[in-house]
Amino acid sequence: MGEEGRGFIRQRACPACGSGRIQPHREGTYSGRLTRDDIKITDSRYGLTWDLSLCLECGHLFADPCPTPEHIFSLYGEVEDPLYEDEAAGRSRNFLRILKQLESLVPGKGPILDVGAATGILLDLARSRGWQPDGIDPSTWAVGVAAAKYGLSLRQGPFESASLPQDHYAAATMVDFIEHTPIPFEAVKKANWILRTGGVLALVTPDIHSASARLAGRSWWHLRPAHLAFFSRASLAALLERAGFTIVRERRYSWTFSLHYLMSRKRASGILLRNRRLASFLKRIRLKLALGDSFEVYAVKEKQA
Repeated sequence: MGEEGRGFIRQRACPACGSGRIQPHREGTYSGRLTRDDIKITDSRYGLTWDLSLCLECGHLFADPCPTPEHIFSLYGEVEDPLYEDEAAGRSRNFLRILKQLESLVPGKGPILDVGAATGILLDLARSRGWQPDGIDPSTWAVGVAAAKYGLSLRQGPFESASLPQDHYAAATMVDFIEHTPIPFEAVKKANWILRTGGVLALVTPDIHSASARLAGRSWWHLRPAHLAFFSRASLAALLERAGFTIVRERRYSWTFSLHYLMSRKRASGILLRNRRLASFLKRIRLKLALGDSFEVYAVKEKQA
């Protein structure tokens, strides 16, 4: 729970719809000093949140105070997360479903930009299917892995201020990205700027009103320090419409992970997983989790934001 100043800011308006009708909603459970380990993709300290404010117009929940964009981006630049790449096979299955949806909406494919591309797993798969891959990620480590393992030259740095061609891309992807940024509107507005008219943005983000979120309560796995924003159907629609997009398709995102990864989410399983033979066996068992707690949305650029 940060104070204004010292790398934190108070939100003066809703980060999604822009309304000034916001109010404190829930006291947070996270009071540490944010570090690069707090924001790793594979962090498993579930139930930790910032103080949250609520938008009375669209229902958006967001960290308030929240880390400044400069502070959060500097931390992401330092992130190293080898466990993310260990799950490349399962993540490819997740991303394949997204690419197939995009291919039904974007005739002829074309250039695609993955925002928050991590190590380039999605882009490597897209390239094999005939897309022209491009991507950006702030992590020095991730960009290096993408080059060494997949031969991809990712851009490094924050997406919102990156030098990118206007009206160029046929598609853009933001998979588990906008909940990590304190400025989601600026990110989606930038996506509008780089996409061609008729281009498609594929966006995945947690649903704070999902049945899984309600059942899990404070233990919901999307409640963690890295997540600064929690969208509802209404707030996500408001964000996209404000940025010049029209939602054309909505699904529920499914996850594929190895049994080893899922067991590693519980600290009590650590001793068991240190058995190398058992760990190797568990990594080969992959499970599809249809939890229904994340939006998978496809939105078409209708106009310039």
